[in-house]
Amino acid sequence: MLFDRLSERGTAFLGTDYPIICGAMTWISDVTLMKAVAKNGAFPVLAGGNMDPDLFEQEIDRCIDQLKTPFGANLITIAPNYRAQYEILLDKDVGFVVFAGSFPRKSDIQGMKKSGKKVMSFASGESIASQQIRFGADALILEGNEAGGHVGHVSLMVLLQQVLFKFDQVPIFVGGGLATGQMMAHLMLMGAAGCQFGTLFVMTEECTAHEDFKQAFTRARARQAVATPQYDSRLPIVAVRAIRNRGTDDFGNLQLDLLKRLEREELSREKAQYEVEKYWVGALRRAVVDGDVDQGSLMAGQSVGLVGDVRPMKEVIEQLVSDAEEELERVAGRLI
Repeated sequence: MLFDRLSERGTAFLGTDYPIICGAMTWISDVTLMKAVAKNGAFPVLAGGNMDPDLFEQEIDRCIDQLKTPFGANLITIAPNYRAQYEILLDKDVGFVVFAGSFPRKSDIQGMKKSGKKVMSFASGESIASQQIRFGADALILEGNEAGGHVGHVSLMVLLQQVLFKFDQVPIFVGGGLATGQMMAHLMLMGAAGCQFGTLFVMTEECTAHEDFKQAFTRARARQAVATPQYDSRLPIVAVRAIRNRGTDDFGNLQLDLLKRLEREELSREKAQYEVEKYWVGALRRAVVDGDVDQGSLMAGQSVGLVGDVRPMKEVIEQLVSDAEEELERVAGRLI
């Protein structure tokens, strides 16, 4: 099969049947979702978020105990609990670590590699890709700002040209706005080792997110998944893409309040940034766990406009693979 041939580099690296990664999603990528992803031949990633260190260790141990195929753990470098999570993960029998949020230092990458783990880092451009490879990253992930949750500034279309076409030293996986096997086929023809999906896997029966959260995805159109703006450079924020609701407006009001408090010197910039991340963690939990789709954060990629009904994980992954194979055969036919 053509898809199998294109998958060889990605599956060899991940140790899975398919070069498909389920991106880490806070409050969503738990052991239940991870087991369903792994059972169907794809690669799951635990979302560390800003999880309390004790809880993080418990979740890691549950994954080690219940998952018999390779998986990764996601660490957000800008999270207040990052360092504690890092030290916990060092001593755990986990094959992969995925650094997110910002770019890991060389010492952090090397520390994980010395503990026997493969390191995956996000690359937001050519210079960062070069740096992360030089620091020792074993693979890169290109995530366009079409993705959900915390996002960068550049679309996947541009990142492909900046990074995918210029680097071949390590496997490069791509994500952001993806929901179909047809697109996965074309990205792998371009040289991607595999693809990362997030929003698509929320819409599975095995995902434990609240049903109202999933129904909000069903109703949403692509243009409704918007990225939050930064109001002032005095309060740098990482943009968050989510379906627009009252929670989006609440975040805007929070920024304005924090900026006023900064002007009055009532808090430091670091404390203000902590309040921003605290807001998103709480708002996302309200939506995902409690089902508050009005004021909670409906983090979703623009691919939300491409997803429909909630389906079994097996059906979702099988369709990705079969549609990719069919598309590759169609393209091959046009080239003859």
